[in-house]
Amino acid sequence: MKRISSGSHVFLAITTIFLSYQNALAQVSQKEMQYVYNEARTPYKYGIVLTAADSTKMVDSPTIFRAKGKWYMTYIVFDGHGYETWVAISDDLLEWKTLGKIMSFTGNGWDASQKAGYPSLVDIHWGGSYRMMPYDKQYWVSYLGGADKGYEAGRLGVGMAYTDDLTKVHELKRLEQPVLSPNDSAAMHYDNKTIFKSSVIYDRDKITGHPFVMFYNGAGDSSDANGHHFESISLAVSDDMVHWKRNKSAPLITRGRGICGDAQVVKMKNLFVMFYFGYNWKDGVSGAFDRFACSYDLVHWTEWNGDNLIEPSLEYDRQYAHKPWIIKWKGVVYHFYNAVGDKGRVIALATSKDLKNSK
Repeated sequence: MKRISSGSHVFLAITTIFLSYQNALAQVSQKEMQYVYNEARTPYKYGIVLTAADSTKMVDSPTIFRAKGKWYMTYIVFDGHGYETWVAISDDLLEWKTLGKIMSFTGNGWDASQKAGYPSLVDIHWGGSYRMMPYDKQYWVSYLGGADKGYEAGRLGVGMAYTDDLTKVHELKRLEQPVLSPNDSAAMHYDNKTIFKSSVIYDRDKITGHPFVMFYNGAGDSSDANGHHFESISLAVSDDMVHWKRNKSAPLITRGRGICGDAQVVKMKNLFVMFYFGYNWKDGVSGAFDRFACSYDLVHWTEWNGDNLIEPSLEYDRQYAHKPWIIKWKGVVYHFYNAVGDKGRVIALATSKDLKNSK
């Protein structure tokens, strides 16, 4: 028994050393993190670029992609009932025109009152094409879905919708059941209450062992010192965009309080960068802000410890400056975000160059 016990201790010691070495290799240096910060900085707030036609409604969560020589933005609208998904078009990323609605309320179903869509498989290469990649001859949109009426009400899950052309205004087709739900038998302590925004990328190298990788924020049984549930960013993987499985027993990004959410993953050379927002990380600090973390393998992430990429500073974003979608196009970085302030909940833009005063 002593020999077995000693062997077990040796095995555990070796395993601990190996895992520590593996984690050390996975850490991204501060030099590289500083490069990302400098590359992604957008100190010039251009202003509000999209609002709801009806001032009583709120717009949220921009996703930008390029198709047919134009730019398209999907965004979600809340009208008191729940979320619906709309699409807008632009020639220059600055002036946007709403085209119409692509995901609407339905009379029944698990997602009857909530359909907040986020286009999937957008080219993640920094300064790349920003085109959506089709899979199985369809373009895919993951979405926050739920049956209950109200602001993010009830137990929300992730659904999948699809279409042969996301640039046309029409109702998207949807899978009948959620692909990821807090009700799943495999739900974890960090996502068994509700699941919010999802973002799906295509990884041609299959670093996780699968081509399709989903980053999502959810809340579960875990709670902070005051008993409040918090949101963390987690990972799921798939081989076919339909069947998904959770890939870790712990979240990728969490603060153990408040919110870490709305991930967008891009690739700068050999480095994956996750833009996301934070809220209520410290007592006495209000507002929401955008941050980033970096990874070599999509699983182990090093968080930036410097200044926020964007934070409240003006009247129209004095409460929240958060929920990023960031692209680099022709040498200019465009940071779209959800702004909440004296104009309600709107989509705003910050840039790396002063485009507002150079027009």
